[in-house]
Amino acid sequence: MENYSLFFILLWLPWSFFILGDSQLLNSQTQALLQLKKHLEYPKQLDSWYDRRTMFCFLPPSSKVNISCEFHSVTELKIMGDKPSIEVTDFHGFPIPNQTLSLSFSMDSFVTTLTRLTSLKVLSLVSLGIWGPLPNKIHRLSSLECLDLSSNFLFGSIPPKVSTMVKIQTLVLDDNFFNDTVHVFDFTSNLTSLSLKNNKLKQGPLDFTSLTHLKVLDLSGNRLYSHLPTIPKGLIMVSLNRNSFNGEIPTQYTLLTHLQHLDISFNNLIGIPPASLFSLPNISSLNLASNMLSGSLGYYNLTCGNNLEFVDISDNRLTGSLPSCLNSESGNKVVNFSGNCLSIDRHHQHPLSYCRYKVHKDQSTQNANGLGVSVSLIVGIVVIIVLLGIAFVIICRHYCHRRISEQHLLHKSVHENSATGFSSEILNNARYISETTKLGTQGLPPCRSFTLEELNEATNNFDNSAFLGEGSYGKLYKGRLEGGSQVAIRCLPTTKKYWIRNLKLRLDMLAKIRHPHLVAILGHCIEVKQDDGSVNRVFLVYEYIPNGNFRSYLSGNILWNSKFPIFRLFYG
Repeated sequence: MENYSLFFILLWLPWSFFILGDSQLLNSQTQALLQLKKHLEYPKQLDSWYDRRTMFCFLPPSSKVNISCEFHSVTELKIMGDKPSIEVTDFHGFPIPNQTLSLSFSMDSFVTTLTRLTSLKVLSLVSLGIWGPLPNKIHRLSSLECLDLSSNFLFGSIPPKVSTMVKIQTLVLDDNFFNDTVHVFDFTSNLTSLSLKNNKLKQGPLDFTSLTHLKVLDLSGNRLYSHLPTIPKGLIMVSLNRNSFNGEIPTQYTLLTHLQHLDISFNNLIGIPPASLFSLPNISSLNLASNMLSGSLGYYNLTCGNNLEFVDISDNRLTGSLPSCLNSESGNKVVNFSGNCLSIDRHHQHPLSYCRYKVHKDQSTQNANGLGVSVSLIVGIVVIIVLLGIAFVIICRHYCHRRISEQHLLHKSVHENSATGFSSEILNNARYISETTKLGTQGLPPCRSFTLEELNEATNNFDNSAFLGEGSYGKLYKGRLEGGSQVAIRCLPTTKKYWIRNLKLRLDMLAKIRHPHLVAILGHCIEVKQDDGSVNRVFLVYEYIPNGNFRSYLSGNILWNSKFPIFRLFYG
């Protein structure tokens, strides 16, 4: 028996040396790991990474750190830190104490070190306080099949060369601060899961049809402002909620026969939801809540798929009765339908007039009521100009010691089209604007045209937290531009197609009215409908004056104080 035992020991020893030797890392791989620990500023999770003698491939795996090796090289590296970015609401590209790595951290050097691990197939670096733009050189990790850099402080663009990583199947960049425009994702067809949720990605051409193997798509919690993206038929889970997607739900979505989960809630979608969306063969969860969907689901002979378990159509503009298959008493489905104008459950529904009014307002239908709104808006602007002209006359007589030469505010075409809204008296009053009155606002930036994306970013997609109030001339929001300056933004809805010819000239004229005692217009944004080229909405961007409103000063018992001139409180 002893001889047999000795025989097996002698037989095992050469193989054990072979196995151990095969599991030992190359010297370059060991040095790269130790350098990564230095880049990450020696987190406690890596305490077991002592020096070059560390047996990295034999370290016991944990929920925080895991290393796998093959043929003397690292093939899997997972590190979970304790610095989640979700605790930070905004990030401006500078280190935050106790949240990010220090000022000495270099994202470029860090990625350079990572690329020395040439055999990496799985890389997961989560909540480590990594900050900075993600360098294009990340594509040098050509063997990567899974990349997860979620819950860090990465910002800027998603590197275009990521799409050249031909072996990548899973890409997760959740909970970062990527804030550039989303471009076409021209990945190889190997990609099966793409998750970019909770970033600050902006509008861009969204077409994922080339990703024929994609199963999971998550773009939720961004600032995407476009129509819903075109997506491949093989998708199983789609999350596009909490963006600013607009338009109707594409009929293409009713062809997603493999789809199990669809969440497009908290957007600006309009129209009637396609009936066949509810009857997709594999759909189990469908969330359409908090949009502007309108019409009656009762008109459809609507049927529900056998696997449908959860439906949320709450807080829309739906009317009529609820289809029988969505009745909460039918089967085991959970159905949320409050906040509409449905004919059932009156305690949790709005009156029918609410939905009709909202639909009319949101879709800008041109009927008699819309004409009345347009006329009121025109009259309001004219009244503003008259008041401003009178104010300038008073101020100039009081402060100016001599007459200044008149300023030409409008192009010749405005005089030729004076019948469109500006009388000669109004224009004459406006000509009292002079170089002297402009001296009081030399510190203000010049008036310019803003894009809708800039205003969406300044107000967090016109979030309720930015809402200041609503008057006869539209809603007023507080915003912060990219440079940090605070502004007031008023949204003026319009329905008149012919305005587009002279509207910009009128806005330019208003922008030239500058005086120390008047709130200045810093710019404007004209949103044009894509279907017929008419004006949909007009936004005026003012300097922000935190002194209350004009009415409160007129009605209150506040005495005149030169530090708080009442004219500076007027936003129109």
